[in-house]
This record gives sequence, C-alpha cells and structure tokens, in this order.
Amino acid sequence: MILAGDIGGTKTVLSLLIKDKSGQLICQKEQVFYSQNFLGFNDILDDFLPQDCLIKSACFGVAGPIINQRCQTTNLPWLIEAEVLKMRFLGAQIKLINDLEAMALGMLHLSDDELLELNPNAETQAGNIAVIAPGTGLGQAFLFWDGHSHHSIATEGGHTDFAPVNNRQDLLLEYLRNLYPDHVSYERILSGIGFSHLYDFICAKKIASPSMLVPQFSDAIDRNAIISQLGVEGTDKACIETLKLFVDILGAETGNLTLKSLATGGVFIGGGICPNIITALQDGVFIDAFKAKGRFNALLDKVSIKLSLNPRTPLLGAIKYFS
Repeated sequence: MILAGDIGGTKTVLSLLIKDKSGQLICQKEQVFYSQNFLGFNDILDDFLPQDCLIKSACFGVAGPIINQRCQTTNLPWLIEAEVLKMRFLGAQIKLINDLEAMALGMLHLSDDELLELNPNAETQAGNIAVIAPGTGLGQAFLFWDGHSHHSIATEGGHTDFAPVNNRQDLLLEYLRNLYPDHVSYERILSGIGFSHLYDFICAKKIASPSMLVPQFSDAIDRNAIISQLGVEGTDKACIETLKLFVDILGAETGNLTLKSLATGGVFIGGGICPNIITALQDGVFIDAFKAKGRFNALLDKVSIKLSLNPRTPLLGAIKYFS
C-alpha cells in the first residue's frame, strides 16, 4: 500500500492508497486529524492505519524545514524522522518533503476548474513558477523549469523580514516591533494570526473603531476567522480596513516572490485563507500591489496568478511524489 500525508500545524490529512492493474491510484481510506490533539505524529499513525497494513512507500508533506530527512515542525512540538518511519514500516521507501514543496507538486495536477485566475492580463508563458500559501503559517516555494518539466524547491521564505511599502505599513512595522522585538516576518502578518495583529493595529492607531462583533482571544472562538469574514461581508469598518491591509501586503510579497524566482511561468496561491477572501483578492488592491515594482511593472502585468480551490492540493503532491 501507498501512504501519503499532509502534516500541518492545524490539521493532518492521511491517505492510504493502492495501485490497480492499470497503474491508477485508488484511495482506500482518507482521514483528517486535528494536529494539536496529538502528542506526536506516531499517535496519528496508530489511530489511522489498519492492523497488519504493509506500506510499500510513504511521502509526507510537513510544515517545517526538512534537514537530512528530519523535521522539527514549526507550529507543533513534533520531531518527524524518515529513518524512524522506515523502521516502523520495515524498510519501506520513505520521503519527507516540505509542505509547500508538496503543495507545489500538487498544483501541477489540478484541473482548470480547480484554479481561479486573478490577473485579468495574464498570458501563458513557460518558466519557473512561484508558490505562496497563507494559512496557519506562510509557506513559499518554487517550481524550477528545466525546459522540459518542473522541479519543486522548498523555502522558508515566509520568515523573511517584512518590508513596508507605504506610510501605513511603516506604522505597522513599528507596531509589530513592540510585539516581536527580535524579528518581524511576513508570517506574522500573512497567516491566520495576522488578521488579529492587523485588526489590533487598525484599532490602536484609531484608523477605525473596535467592533463589538470581534471578541478577545479565546480557545473556543476563531477570532481571526471572524475578522476576515466581517471584512469580506463589509459589515465593519475596522475589519474592512484589516482585510484591505492584508490583501495589499499579500500582493506586494507575492510580487517579491515572483521577481526573486523570475516566475514567468506564473504564480500559484494555496493555503486555507485565500479561498475565503476571493472577492477581496479581485477588487484591484491585490493586483495593484503585485505589479507595483517600478521598472518591472510591465513584466509582472502579464504573469498568471492562479488560486487553488482544492484544499487537498498538498496531499495530492505527496500522493504523486513517487509516481
């Protein structure tokens, strides 16, 4: 059997598959687990796998840096090691890849109706592809084009320094330095918790008044989801300004990533946040910030930016890795 997994800070998804006589992969079992409810990855495997299940190969996309096939997960207290998994699965072929590397590979297998083009001026071009994914954290990856096919390259680009591009963002950086004096990264903004940071900044600087609909932090309530939802609905000024600022910074950083990878082949956007804020991504703020790169505005004007609508994209990349 073939085992594939998407291991994230919020949830872990496992899929167990077999290959039929024609070589097609057939899913036998798939299950979602809430990662924070488990002390380690092995506990999830114990819960998921049938007894006496013989694993031939396994690939796992993991939210964290993979160093020598070991990963200390970024947003979980888990250590995952390929050699330990090989012992568990009696020498099966095991591969750990970064979750964004898995997502990047999965993007290549999506159908047209699973992708939404965000750039009305996009033109199909060959070349490298950039991948950015705001979710629990901020993932970034590249797909390098060798002239014949794409090869995924993992990065930890979401942890690079936040660079303001206007006066409001200058004030935001100053505000965030009080919270994170050692380092303010893009992940502090372009992730789930980023909505709370941006909202609190908007209120603290009196750009808009606090909303009675936005609660304080609570384990029982997803404050970030409420802020983004109110922003999309347009029912609260502070949340509207928060969402606009989020989208503005996301557009600018997506443009940065595109230039750094010279992604003439386009950009893929994944993660759990953007499919819930599509209208905000289409109102012009995102694409204007994306293209605002001075002399390179004309180059970016034609770059395709496609949003993945399939939440299984990272899992799909892990499933397809060995094939």
